[in-house]
Amino acid sequence: MLADSHCHLNYKGLAEDQAAVLDRARARGVTAMLNIATRESEWDDVLATAERESDVWATVGIHPHEADQHAHVDAAKLVDRARHPRVVGIGESGLDYYYDHSDRERQQISFRAHIAAARETGLPIIVHTRDAEDDTASILRDEMGKGAYQGVIHCFTASGAFADIALDLGFMISISGIVTFKNAKDLQETAARLPLEQLLIETDAPFLAPVPHRGKTGEPAFVADTARFLAELRGESVEQLSEATARNFHRLFAKTRG
Repeated sequence: MLADSHCHLNYKGLAEDQAAVLDRARARGVTAMLNIATRESEWDDVLATAERESDVWATVGIHPHEADQHAHVDAAKLVDRARHPRVVGIGESGLDYYYDHSDRERQQISFRAHIAAARETGLPIIVHTRDAEDDTASILRDEMGKGAYQGVIHCFTASGAFADIALDLGFMISISGIVTFKNAKDLQETAARLPLEQLLIETDAPFLAPVPHRGKTGEPAFVADTARFLAELRGESVEQLSEATARNFHRLFAKTRG
């Protein structure tokens, strides 16, 4: 029982042979996959896959890289699309100061709109943050003061201090295949101490294939490899970690429970 809490099934590398990709995931015990949207033009395709596949769900959102091109996507637009029964989360959204593909202020405005939509719908927000810990933490805290909401820090690569902030806010933290990389010692230290009840795992496929698949196109089946590595790192059985993170997935993304 495994849940891939973050993948992009409609991206190049997976979309061309999506049925086989899904079959390989199921063969390795993946029972749930969350197909993430990053721009408005993807929403219909992401939703179509979720409508067709009973173990795939969808999100609606705008990646921080796309914020400049999506000034028209406000909280109301997100809330409207999130009414679809297969939409179970808002995002991914957040801040990316590493690439700065969009203006930082525009990213922040978009991020707050996504949080507002998460608060209004009761759906969790999927947060992307890279080289923007201070501003991400500030916005998360400020918005929590306006009213409670829930979410996950996806593909976690930030500091242990940021992890503690996110955990204190009640967020879950999702670990990707990066944790298997030899140069990920800081991330491994943080991942080893995360509370099991606030832990998720993901592939971010088609990106970030874990060892022993590094360099290949990532796919949801590989979440099993990340789970095995993470369980050993944490001193847990792979069954314990897999089942706990799957339970966490369905608890956070409550609409997946029907």
